[in-house]
Amino acid sequence: QVQLVESGGGSVQAGGSLRLSCAVSGFTFSDYCMAWFRQSPGREREGVAVIKSDGTTNYADSVKGRFTIPKDNGKNTLYLQMNSLKPEDSAVYYCAADGGLWIGYPMMRYEYNSWGQGTQVTVSS
Repeated sequence: QVQLVESGGGSVQAGGSLRLSCAVSGFTFSDYCMAWFRQSPGREREGVAVIKSDGTTNYADSVKGRFTIPKDNGKNTLYLQMNSLKPEDSAVYYCAADGGLWIGYPMMRYEYNSWGQGTQVTVSS
């Protein structure tokens, strides 16, 4: 059974940092394409960062230079390191997994078939 469990959300002031974690089980983590998405009220769920099985990464323009998406294959855990946070980064953050082989970097919701329950991030000004 595929499971993705996010943790690490919380409240922080603008300019601060948070690290989200996504613990996974039920599949071979190292073989999967993993991503972080976020969704704020009234908005579509948007891709934030993706890391493919080969370790290459891609980021949404809005977070480039501030967020990174490392993973630890030995711990079956995906991370999202968020620095220089802004109020507009406030959202529920979800991790997602897909076992397909991608030439590009999938950043759309429909491209992923397994999701965590989400963790809230609130950035105050």
